[in-house]
Amino acid sequence: MEKNVLNTDLTGKVAVVTGAGGVLCSGFSRVLARAGARVALLDLNLEAAQQVAEEINAAGGMARAYACNVLEKETCQAVAAQVQADLGPCDVLVNGAGGNNPAATTDKEYFEPGDLEGTFKSFFDLDAKGVSFVFNLNFLGTLIPTQAFAAQMVGREDCCIVNISSMNAYTPLTKIPAYSGAKAAVSNFTQWLAVHFSKVGIRVNAIAPGFFSTAQNAALLWNPDGTPTARTGKILAATPMGRFGEAEELAGALLFLVNREAAGFITGVVLPVDGGFSAYSGV
Repeated sequence: MEKNVLNTDLTGKVAVVTGAGGVLCSGFSRVLARAGARVALLDLNLEAAQQVAEEINAAGGMARAYACNVLEKETCQAVAAQVQADLGPCDVLVNGAGGNNPAATTDKEYFEPGDLEGTFKSFFDLDAKGVSFVFNLNFLGTLIPTQAFAAQMVGREDCCIVNISSMNAYTPLTKIPAYSGAKAAVSNFTQWLAVHFSKVGIRVNAIAPGFFSTAQNAALLWNPDGTPTARTGKILAATPMGRFGEAEELAGALLFLVNREAAGFITGVVLPVDGGFSAYSGV
């Protein structure tokens, strides 16, 4: 297989990735496999995870796909037991499952006089079930798999967890209050876990991607005819590097955080990968 960018050696280790059928997390899975890990790909969509696993195996890696709902504790525990039986106990957990939902998104960025009588979806029209779904998917979808797999890490050396937060955890983006709040919770939870597990040798960090174009955010970024939306224009204008990130550009951050030689004294941090978005004041 192609060599990994930091020469991180995960030979003999088992890595588990949730949400592994998606664009970013399938990339994480490939990166970990290239580093030598046996990779368990977990996704609600088994077919999507299986396709990625087949690609990894065809390239000379070792991967298996598992159907898993990260919001069901019993399911996660059952999958964790199966992964341990198939591949061995988990050494690296990447909590990548997450996402947004239109029911938790406003149509407009700003509330203006007269909007209560409008036909669009305002803050006051947000669906509580939709908000709960988004928050649970991102926060509980990180907590529950951690309960299942971190239990396999206790008492073993060189184990770590990498959560996937977002730059909107630092400053909330317009239109998506539930997703922004949920990712802020993931960042906070990362710090909590880092302290909680510090005495048993489990490091816990997070990656906060900036703007990457994926299937989940396509409707916000691109018009049906493929042209960029006004929101995309704002994003690129506020990103000093002037473009969206590529999934492959998260590889270095992940390999760094899971590498004990490089990051053995790093825990409880959230690493931005954002093309300068967080550094730019707008002027």
